[in-house]
Amino acid sequence: MADTKTSETSKLILYVPIILVVAGFLATLFTAWTEPLIPIGQSSVINPQQISFTLVPTQASEGTAVMVPEVGIVAGHYGNDSGAICPDGLREVDVNLNIATLVQKMLAEQGIKSEILQEFDPKLSGYRSSLLLSIHADSCVFINDEATGFKVAAALSNPKPEKSARLVTCLRTHYANTTGLPQHKSVTNDMTSYHAFNEIDPETVAAIIEVGFLNLDRVILTQKPDLIATGITKGIMCYLNNEDIASTPTP
Repeated sequence: MADTKTSETSKLILYVPIILVVAGFLATLFTAWTEPLIPIGQSSVINPQQISFTLVPTQASEGTAVMVPEVGIVAGHYGNDSGAICPDGLREVDVNLNIATLVQKMLAEQGIKSEILQEFDPKLSGYRSSLLLSIHADSCVFINDEATGFKVAAALSNPKPEKSARLVTCLRTHYANTTGLPQHKSVTNDMTSYHAFNEIDPETVAAIIEVGFLNLDRVILTQKPDLIATGITKGIMCYLNNEDIASTPTP
C-alpha cells in the first residue's frame, strides 16, 4: 500500500513541470491574440481633456430672425477729388468724410452695420443694402443771404418711390429738427440724377443730402459735426425703424 502511494507521488512531481510549461505556453498565445484594454504606460483613469466631442448645431429658436440692416454711406468726393474749396483751404471732401465717419460710429452704437464708400467706389456697381446715403456739402462761394440750409433728394425715377419718399421725409424732418438749419428750396439735377442712383441695385433705396453751405453754414459744419451727424443718424434710424413721422413736424 505504501509503495503504491509513493509511486503516485512520484508521478505528480514528474507532471508538475509539464503542466507549468503548458500553462505558460497557453498564456503566451492568449496575450498575443488579444489587445490590451488600456495601452501600456497609460493610466486606467480617463482624462476628460483626451475626450473629443462633436458639437451639433442647436435648433434656432422659434420666430422670425432679426436681420441687421446694412447702410452704405458715400462720403462725397472721397477718393476722387476735393469738391468745393474755400479761400482758406477748407475742402468739402474733408467735411464730408468727417461727418460720414461720425454717422458710421453713431449707427454702430445703435447696432447698425454700415460702411463708408468712396465717390466712385467699385462697390457701388450693383450695391445692395437697406439704404444708401451720399453726404455732400454745398458751395463755399457767397451767393446771397439765402444760400444757407440743407437739401435732400432721391432719384427722379426709381422702382421704390414710396420707400424713397419715406427716406427723404425722415432725413428732412430729423435733420431740420436736430440742426436747426432750414431746408433750402433748390434741388439740382446733379442731386436727382446722382450717378450712384444708376449704379446700385434697384432694390437699394437711396438718397443724397447736402448738409449745408460751406460759407454761411461753416460754423456748424466744422465746429459741430457731431450735431450734423446726429441729425443724419436720426433720419436713417427713422427709416429703418419705420417710425411714424407724421407726428413730427416736417420743415
